[in-house]
Amino acid sequence: MSTSRASLFAGFRRAVALSFVSSLGFLASAPAALAANQSVSLDVPYVPTPPDVVNRMLETAQVGPEDFVIDLGSGDGRIAIAAVKNHGAKGAMGVDIDPKRIEEARENANTAGVADKVEFRNQNLFDTDFSQATVLTMYLLPDVNVSLRPKILQLKPGTRVVSHAFDMGEWESDVFERVDGRSVHLWIVPAQVEGRWKIEGPDGAMELDLAQRFQHVAGTAHDANGSTRPVAGSLNGEIIDFVVGEGDAAKRYTGSVRGSAMQASAGGQALKGAEASAGAASPVADWKGARL
Repeated sequence: MSTSRASLFAGFRRAVALSFVSSLGFLASAPAALAANQSVSLDVPYVPTPPDVVNRMLETAQVGPEDFVIDLGSGDGRIAIAAVKNHGAKGAMGVDIDPKRIEEARENANTAGVADKVEFRNQNLFDTDFSQATVLTMYLLPDVNVSLRPKILQLKPGTRVVSHAFDMGEWESDVFERVDGRSVHLWIVPAQVEGRWKIEGPDGAMELDLAQRFQHVAGTAHDANGSTRPVAGSLNGEIIDFVVGEGDAAKRYTGSVRGSAMQASAGGQALKGAEASAGAASPVADWKGARL
């Protein structure tokens, strides 16, 4: 965490759905312990996200008519309301542990004319099912972000996650921006590809042993002749881009992951905007894969 983020941390409290006590060390404890303690310390000030940052968060996530946005630690409801009113989301939900903030958010939704599309729940975010979100927004504390990370990684591949100010620890953001001196992070939840795969293509069949660390993939390819080659690549939601081999013999595979299957993307165009590790490797136009 940068020095600027560290300085923000000490005086900062987002109205999140968990107990906040005087010792910040408590926040590093297990999520179950956080969920169990429902007391609210209201003497810690609520700090709202500035309107320009709200707008940029939703723009960065490309919120549109097909999206359902869930805001964790929703405060006065401004992010959930703006998602529907200003960005056309089909619906939104805000979660906050402070009942006064929930009451204020509901009043603001009524005033904005979006109460029929925006819901606010007074509950603990660790007890919240946010699996229906296509976009997840948050302005929480760093340790809370990290504690939520395993649950977030189980969301549908392609779900966009946007955080104001704080990162997600070792899971580096896919997009990072500065807005009026404030940080905005965007992550795209990656498909889960770790394990063994059989790939069939123009050059025959091979097996991949893949290891995954968030959106990064590495491993080894084994062909029918018994030779092995390194594999390196990345994921952007369901989109996968990886290279098998090195140097002039390297081959690039671009495609999509759907559960236990992979297949080539037409024209190799699906990776637009994703982190590509292919370099000058020759693209493979027609291939498919299945998990073993």
